[in-house]
Amino acid sequence: MTGKAILHMLAPGPLASPFDINMALDAGFDAVIPHVNVALLDVTALVQDAMFSRPPHYAPRTGVFIGGKDALLALDMLEAARATLLAPFEISLFADPAGSFTTAAAMVASAQACLNTSLKGLAVTIFGATGVVGFTAAVLAGLEGASVTLAGHDGAGRVTARADAMQARFGVVAQGVDASTEASKRAILATTDVALCAGPAGMNILSTAMLAASPGLRLVADVNAVPPAGIEGLGLQDKGTPVGSTRIMGLGPLAIGNVKYKTESALFARMSSASRAVYLDFRDAYATARTFV
Repeated sequence: MTGKAILHMLAPGPLASPFDINMALDAGFDAVIPHVNVALLDVTALVQDAMFSRPPHYAPRTGVFIGGKDALLALDMLEAARATLLAPFEISLFADPAGSFTTAAAMVASAQACLNTSLKGLAVTIFGATGVVGFTAAVLAGLEGASVTLAGHDGAGRVTARADAMQARFGVVAQGVDASTEASKRAILATTDVALCAGPAGMNILSTAMLAASPGLRLVADVNAVPPAGIEGLGLQDKGTPVGSTRIMGLGPLAIGNVKYKTESALFARMSSASRAVYLDFRDAYATARTFV
């Protein structure tokens, strides 16, 4: 017997994500148990309980998923969980806070597929970079060799702090700039090859007038599927389609979402069917997303 596939979901906040619960069950887990209001200091005891309650040959069928809405906290919790593991009881671990790792991976992988080239050497600007999706997309673009700019809707302060965190944690160099006005956005787009939008749902960030005035812009992408669109004129299903009357390629939220869905499902399936423990974060999400574009 291999035992049931059991997944424990650790949520730092008061709620676990129904999206992730459904995805995990559909991907092959027999049971999904949410644990809410989990602090970093709680991780060791919870992982020990999950690990030592089953015989070693059941261990790969036991998983811990880390959610929440903070990318760096999720990675800290993942590291704490991995440091707790003890042979031969190692269980599988997967972090995807607010679906940000798989969404960002899908956006960056899809952008490169549309461009038919890597992001290396390209100027990539992230709008909504203080959020978990934008932050993770910025890290991935930087790791691909892009010149990364974080555009701050409320000034340069917060995005500069995020840029500092990226460099300290991942060695990715980025700059934070003010994008609080239409004039500042136009100035940013004038030197941008690829613009990735990960702002709040229902918030317009870039207008068609801004795009039309940015002849060097090659591709724009947005993960907001709630009207109004984050990028005016961008279709939900666009996948390399010119935006409006421009020559700029557009990548819509549902096109990105399709890759995100496949990526998260594949990673959960990998956990639920593993014959040995696996450890998954945004880098694994990105490698998986690239197989679906």
